[in-house]
Amino acid sequence: MRRLLLRSSLLLVTVAATLAATALPAAACEEHGPHAAAARGTGGPGAEKNVKAVGNVPGAQGAISLRFLQYGARDVMVVSGEFGLRTYDLTADPAAPKLIGQLNMPGMWETEDTELDPVRKRAFLSRDPRAFGGNVGTGESGIYVVDLATPEKPTVLSYVKVPAGHTTSCINDCQYLWTGGPAKSNTMPADWGGRPVWVTDVRDPRKPKVSPNPIELARNDGKTDYVHDVQVDEMGVAWASGRGGVRGYWTAGMHKDPLTGKVRAATPYDPVPYAGGGIKETAAPSKFMHNSFRPVGNRAGDGGGAGHWDNGNLIYATEESFVDGCAGDGVLVIASLEGSYGGEGWRSTPQKPFRLNTVGTWGVAGQEGTDPASADCSAHYFDVQGKILAQSFYAQGTRFLDVGDPTNPKQIAYYRPADAAAWAPYWHRGLAYVADNNRGIDILQLTV
Repeated sequence: MRRLLLRSSLLLVTVAATLAATALPAAACEEHGPHAAAARGTGGPGAEKNVKAVGNVPGAQGAISLRFLQYGARDVMVVSGEFGLRTYDLTADPAAPKLIGQLNMPGMWETEDTELDPVRKRAFLSRDPRAFGGNVGTGESGIYVVDLATPEKPTVLSYVKVPAGHTTSCINDCQYLWTGGPAKSNTMPADWGGRPVWVTDVRDPRKPKVSPNPIELARNDGKTDYVHDVQVDEMGVAWASGRGGVRGYWTAGMHKDPLTGKVRAATPYDPVPYAGGGIKETAAPSKFMHNSFRPVGNRAGDGGGAGHWDNGNLIYATEESFVDGCAGDGVLVIASLEGSYGGEGWRSTPQKPFRLNTVGTWGVAGQEGTDPASADCSAHYFDVQGKILAQSFYAQGTRFLDVGDPTNPKQIAYYRPADAAAWAPYWHRGLAYVADNNRGIDILQLTV
């Protein structure tokens, strides 16, 4: 998409010097995507409807991901990007973030979807092999564990090398991490299409332990392929998205394994398959699913629709894909998990493929507010609040969809600045905070 183990103080000094000395431009998340500069708008007039811009953080150009932490009554926003990590205080005015701390790491690659431990106040920054002048074939990847106990002083607790490094996700309340992507390195098996998931134990944040054995293999009709990102739903099911679809796993507790029919313990290293599988090529021709969301638990009605769809049987997933022209770029896909609870997504082969049934799709091509002069129309990260799904579409800005009827998502508002390079929106305190690689952070308020 877009952009220590801690052995000695000497290592930290060396790493810090490297971080300070190297800088790279932002680039597209996936190897087939455009660079961020090309993903911006045309410079012509922008467009907006039913949304009001109430704030902007222009000093945060290169922002890719942001999250929020609570320190008692204090409200703090944590932003990561190619610059490293920054913290902002939102307590006094959520529309006017105040910079309070920073960890300068120029040359990082994207750091998208950076996750936080809200209890222990830590961030987990992925080092993509393309960071600091590296490349996918030979570059180093890993994880920085950052202490945010004092938000004014973000501090690296440790760094550990990991064979994957595009995104890192919290598992089991941030006691463990699942790290995936990008494309395979030169030393990985020739038949792999991309990097799967490696598991890291971060219960001791100063001494992370990486398992040598990857998981979430054979995900693309029996082929090991690129796992892009992982989201955990409110039931604790971890959903791994990437080339070949979206598959969910139990990572704790006792569960029946649909592949063996036996009840066994699920762990982060040996998860139990739950549901999911490939997305139909008619909905997502690239087969590359970027991230996902399953409305369940306290969010069972959030975007799930009425009646039949309020039972946790939906998976929302983004296809990230760039082709010539807007019409073929990636879309939001809503699919049904019904028929996938028996391990069907793990038995899929090219000869007998299993695909989830598509419920609905939505893309910006031909929609009101779309810039026809820009070909950068792929769907990217999204966030759901109630029945409203906010999603970024790069140069096509941020779109707000009513997904109360998942079979028919409807655009109700949009915000597309002329220079948009929108990566990810986040709902917080009734506002939508948009990480824009060009503009910094736009703070939006719906007016409908």
